[in-house]
Amino acid sequence: MGEALPSMREALVDAIPRLRAFAVALCHDSHQADDLVQETLVKAWNARENFNQGTNLKAWLFTILHNTWRNQRRDRARARLEADSETVEQLVDLGAGADRPADNPEAGLLEAVLSDDLRTALDDLPQPYRETVWLRDVEELSYQEIAAILDVPIGTVMSRLSRARRQLYRALTEAGRNQGGQGAS
Repeated sequence: MGEALPSMREALVDAIPRLRAFAVALCHDSHQADDLVQETLVKAWNARENFNQGTNLKAWLFTILHNTWRNQRRDRARARLEADSETVEQLVDLGAGADRPADNPEAGLLEAVLSDDLRTALDDLPQPYRETVWLRDVEELSYQEIAAILDVPIGTVMSRLSRARRQLYRALTEAGRNQGGQGAS
């Protein structure tokens, strides 16, 4: 165990940027994503005895992250939120003037790489499609790994990916037409 412990620790640290990028894609909020990654790492560390050496650590971590996120969403949906309209208006006023600081290097890289149209098209995808596209095209996981992470059949992964890519193509084609039309006027 003494030899495996440092390598597990290093592997967890190495996985943080990819876990965070996926968490941001799921949460759409950098602070929630940070909390989700932290909880994922704590769970992984506490369950490290259950990890089978020689299997895919990345898929194991993404499964923990996705299950944690799903459980958090379920728990939040069950909890009733009570807020008065005055409090909501104050929060909106506070947020309207705030400048958004650079989140972190990964977010900066994603913003630089993803065009506004692509980012919008990805954000507009239904959640199951967005997470499937992310795991396949960004994280380059296999269909089988994605199916295990999302706890769905492999056929569902393939159909979600196909539908998501079709929706992305339509959205980007439409965005291109709209930009082309604006330049001609």
